[in-house]
Amino acid sequence: MTDLLDEQESRNQPSEASLRERIARLILEEKVRLLTGSSFWSIEAEPKAGFRRFVVSDGPVGVRGETWDDRDWSANGPSPTAIAATWDPELVERIGHAMGAEARRKGVDVILAPTVNLHRTPVGGRHFECYSEDPLLTGAIGAAWVRGVQGQGVGTCVKHFVANDQETERMGVDNIVDERTLRELYLAPFERIEREAQPWSYMAAYNKVNGTSMTESPLLDDVLKGEWASDALVMSDWFATRSTEESANAGLDLVMPGPDSPWGQALVDAVRAGRVDEAKIDEKLLRLFRLAARTGKLEGFDGTEAQPVSEEQMDGLLREAAAAGFVLVKNDDDVLPLRDVTSLAVVGPNAVRGRIAGGGSASVMPKHVVHPAEALTAALPDATVRTALGARSTERVGILEGSAAQLPDGSGSGMLVEFPDADGAVLASEQRRIGQFVWMGDFAPGIPADRVATVRTTTRVTARDSGTHRLGASGVGHITVALDGEVVADENVRLREGADIVEGLMLPPQLLVERELGEGESVLLTTTFSAVADPVTGAHFWATLVNGEGPHGTDDEEIAAAVELARSSDAAVVVVGTTEEVESEGYDRESLALPGRQDELVEAVIEANPNTVVVVNAGAPVLMPWLEKAKAVLLVWFPGQQMGAALADVLTGAVEPGGHMPTTWPAEGAIVQPQNIPADGTVRYDEGLDIGYKAYLRRGIEPAVPFGHGLGYTTWRLSEAEVRGETVSVSVTNSGDRAGAQVVQVYVSRPDSAVERPAAWLAAFAKVALGPGETRRIEIPIPDRAFEHWDSDAHAWAVEPGEFTVEVGASVADRTRAGFVRR
Repeated sequence: MTDLLDEQESRNQPSEASLRERIARLILEEKVRLLTGSSFWSIEAEPKAGFRRFVVSDGPVGVRGETWDDRDWSANGPSPTAIAATWDPELVERIGHAMGAEARRKGVDVILAPTVNLHRTPVGGRHFECYSEDPLLTGAIGAAWVRGVQGQGVGTCVKHFVANDQETERMGVDNIVDERTLRELYLAPFERIEREAQPWSYMAAYNKVNGTSMTESPLLDDVLKGEWASDALVMSDWFATRSTEESANAGLDLVMPGPDSPWGQALVDAVRAGRVDEAKIDEKLLRLFRLAARTGKLEGFDGTEAQPVSEEQMDGLLREAAAAGFVLVKNDDDVLPLRDVTSLAVVGPNAVRGRIAGGGSASVMPKHVVHPAEALTAALPDATVRTALGARSTERVGILEGSAAQLPDGSGSGMLVEFPDADGAVLASEQRRIGQFVWMGDFAPGIPADRVATVRTTTRVTARDSGTHRLGASGVGHITVALDGEVVADENVRLREGADIVEGLMLPPQLLVERELGEGESVLLTTTFSAVADPVTGAHFWATLVNGEGPHGTDDEEIAAAVELARSSDAAVVVVGTTEEVESEGYDRESLALPGRQDELVEAVIEANPNTVVVVNAGAPVLMPWLEKAKAVLLVWFPGQQMGAALADVLTGAVEPGGHMPTTWPAEGAIVQPQNIPADGTVRYDEGLDIGYKAYLRRGIEPAVPFGHGLGYTTWRLSEAEVRGETVSVSVTNSGDRAGAQVVQVYVSRPDSAVERPAAWLAAFAKVALGPGETRRIEIPIPDRAFEHWDSDAHAWAVEPGEFTVEVGASVADRTRAGFVRR
């Protein structure tokens, strides 16, 4: 036995016996203390057990670390929808590898990602943060990301287990899901990721499933830890734990955040009273210590040494990844790539400043961002590139940053931030470059939150153009705004009733004033902010924005200016998209229409210049009523900090648009939208297995853009498809004149099944890169699970004997029969 333990330890993997020996060193109070975070993002050390301080961090597009601070910048990658649109697990694993290196750079042990909930409804506010509407694609992409991150010795936390598929009333909604649907759809990506990548932790969701909160759910012990034999730690979503004994007796291992939680002394008392077995506490610690050993935070285990990724390497990878996820929806008359362009109009609300990420825990602050207009100007040095706003997509005033904000002493760009106490004494100060601030814990070393009474910001704003400027601050609490030392606004600002906690962080109400400024004239803007407690959690969230914008025309004037630029240019690129009011954690969408008058702008620009490329900068489906009129449409999702560079690469033809649709985009008037608004606290998943493309197939509705669709700058032919055993064999030919890649998709159906099934379902896929004129014969195995269904009576997977139809194609709307599989 000793030899076996030594062998396990030598592989840098802790034996269970050695971990239990560490647990035995602790008294009950010390054990329980380790099972709640000591702060928002960390667990404090326990020297008696050799447990070092442990740090977790958001999130799905980058690693924020313990501070939400522009000085502690984070690489900002493409959103999960953009990553899934690559259909390229090998590339995704490289992205995960880079994010693992980023975590180590920032002192993070576990990244709270990937988010593998499904695109059940197109109005889901967190749609952009999830990969796909299909469980097979979601599982494949998620497993690749997990392998990449954990290969760097950094843990992943796969979330949100399970059925956390809408934001409305997400803290307590009861999602009613039948057993088969739960198994075949919502648990399926988690199961595949566990089987293929063995994540080191999972996150239990806020919601209930079939009457039980997920932090108390038997699914944790019975399915995740039992049936799937996962040895991972299960932590709660933040503030999701609402009970002591029920959650402690379930499979939840760690309550976050801390130090306050329903566990603590209440759990100690429950154990001493015999209502919770201490063995259950030890099992939770076993998983925590195993996770610590794997990440190098348990004495005697160094973990895997991460391979660093330089800024240059990161930029190159994120640029490649963004372009690989861009979906070319249509390209009539070969408008793209741009050729012989001497003048280009780049217009739209997202042209000068694109949106790189969605709101909520998926957001980070990058060191730099490449935006569309600047990148196209650099990529087309012999062309005249002109820009225009076109139309506003939001009435909110943006964040002050860059040259628009100058330190009050004139020493450079940015703003002075000070932390006065209740007596007005400044406890600490700092200089910041962006007017976006979130503090969760201490404000500065040695300055805890309970000593700070207000946050004061001071910056000098200089007008670039004459006209009306709007200036102020955003937050939830008491705000004052002063111009040149005179207080011009002083209010208690509150969230709308029923708003989610994240809305206070990402979309706080604004207190704004107007000031007429001449070109070159400046004004000293001073704001103060005091936080109030969140009514649900009781926590004080110190989050504020400093806002400012210069003059602009009416929408009529801005559209007219954009049209004139387009008319007088060889080609036009109009960049439209969603806003933080539309796509964010914390609330669902109320409409799929582009906000503001963007659709009107697109139509007007197309009419002025037929050689118009419409670039849609949205993480989730939007309606495109102008789709038939547009010659070229490119979906770029939320592509991260290299947005502009990747867009210039694709528009100029330096690289191919590599993406295929990970989710269905509906057409106007034909939207399939399952229930997401709770009725008496309940959402019923009555659509069963038919979500996304399966619902459109079932109803015979043609969407605007089907699942799996994606064009490039070359052409493809799939031929001689056949089924050999349970493998699809097909010849893939690049019939065009340039290199490219195609995603070959395999779908299975059972038309005469005695078991109710979707009309067809994705069974396997392969991405193939070929040179011009090249042909390759590929083999795509079909996994057993493609033919199985969940038998709710037997509570087990089963196969209906008989013949399954196998089709192969380039999208769910472009399938050719390859043969049959008999089971």
